[in-house]
Amino acid sequence: MATAVPSEASTEGASKRKMLLNAFVMNTPSHLAAGLWRHPRSKTDNYKKLSFWTDLAKLLDDANFHAMFIADTLGPYDVYKGPANVVPTLAAGAQFPVNDPLYLVPAMASVTHNLIFGVTASATYEKPYALARRFSTVDHLAEGRVAWNIVTSYLDSAARNHGLKEQIPHDERYAIAHEYMDVVYKLWEGSFRDDAVLADRDSGVYIAEDAVRQILHKGKYFEVPGPHFCEPSPQRTPFLFQAGVSEAGNGFGGKHGEAIFVGGQTPEIVKKTVDNIRQVAQNEGRDPSHIKVMVGIGIIVGATDEEAEIQRRDFISHSDQEGALALFGGWTGVDLSTYADDEDFRLSNSPRLQSLVKRWAETVPGTDNEPWTKRKIVEYLSLGGMQAKLIGGPTKVADELERWFDVSGVDGFNLAHVVNPGTFEDIIKYLLPELQRRGRFRTGVEKEGATAREVFLGSKRLLDDHPGSKFKWNVGEKLPKYQQSA
Repeated sequence: MATAVPSEASTEGASKRKMLLNAFVMNTPSHLAAGLWRHPRSKTDNYKKLSFWTDLAKLLDDANFHAMFIADTLGPYDVYKGPANVVPTLAAGAQFPVNDPLYLVPAMASVTHNLIFGVTASATYEKPYALARRFSTVDHLAEGRVAWNIVTSYLDSAARNHGLKEQIPHDERYAIAHEYMDVVYKLWEGSFRDDAVLADRDSGVYIAEDAVRQILHKGKYFEVPGPHFCEPSPQRTPFLFQAGVSEAGNGFGGKHGEAIFVGGQTPEIVKKTVDNIRQVAQNEGRDPSHIKVMVGIGIIVGATDEEAEIQRRDFISHSDQEGALALFGGWTGVDLSTYADDEDFRLSNSPRLQSLVKRWAETVPGTDNEPWTKRKIVEYLSLGGMQAKLIGGPTKVADELERWFDVSGVDGFNLAHVVNPGTFEDIIKYLLPELQRRGRFRTGVEKEGATAREVFLGSKRLLDDHPGSKFKWNVGEKLPKYQQSA
């Protein structure tokens, strides 16, 4: 019976909550900072080499980062100067090209002891039987340190390249994803009984003959007879991340997610999202504390505020305007090539664009009276994408990070980079010691080699209030739970 025990975020230190910290990366030259692959402190042009990833993983593991969160996309950003035009992304390496993230994990796991690897994969375009097999394989090889970031995908280019003329409607993608989760839960939790694998050399029996069953799933979107083709991995179901801010996305995350990735420009705005997610979880019969909420933050930290400001200006000088506007088009669906260079988008005749930019203007420090032109948008995006940014010396950044942590109620942060590994080197050198001095970040791990779910929730298996737990096949049961009531 999997019951929750306190996670690292709540047990270390009696007076202060500790932050969960993830490094936010992507298997591409430029993730959220278009063109910054060419900066002297960035090595992302080596993203094709295992040594780049194993070096980064060791750096983060030695610094006690909780996880590496690897984003992914299944199509190019081709809205800017479109239609279907990828040229603006090319020089900048702006999420083009992008390699599959899952293949990186076994190599990184082999050189680390505690770092968790969260890998993005789509429930819209990946077949559930094949995805379940791949994640079980990698969870075995990583000894349980794997998480799946569940996405439904949002790009028209991805839909076209997966044989569709247009995207499946947003809410239907989530309806598909709900059934998808039932399929993979049956494969991971209910196809092998807990005591199925004997591996008994003396008797010559590897798996007990009565301990593997077909799942016989027949639904609206999927028909999967099973059985699962992998024996149960250390976690069975990998730890479940989810990223979605729509009503349907929050509903999906509140039901299935064990850690939720959110965004927002102020901690007050993020608090509303956090409260909503926890309310959905409660409505689903889950303990709201069994979901860890992580907010994306971009950080530029130096030895002093002045040094950080010098870095900021230097990063902007290396940015690629075309690449940044291509990223903006992919994220928002808005093609800024049709607008004048000096147009102030706070006054735009596009309600969607005006709403987005006004939100930035009202919340980004020091910009409330400045026009938001193309160049201003490029500067903002080049420092870590659309999420909030903290820039300064250790004291200033730690003060702001603590304020976000306490006001928003999040459990931790996905820390975005401008340069990689340079941003993470600075965070480790300047910020982490200050957070540790304040009792806000761990100085070691509670358990060497803990699985992802143990690190975040204190349990190797799905907790009993998680919907996937109803598919478990426990020792002593003739049938798994979901087939007993069928």
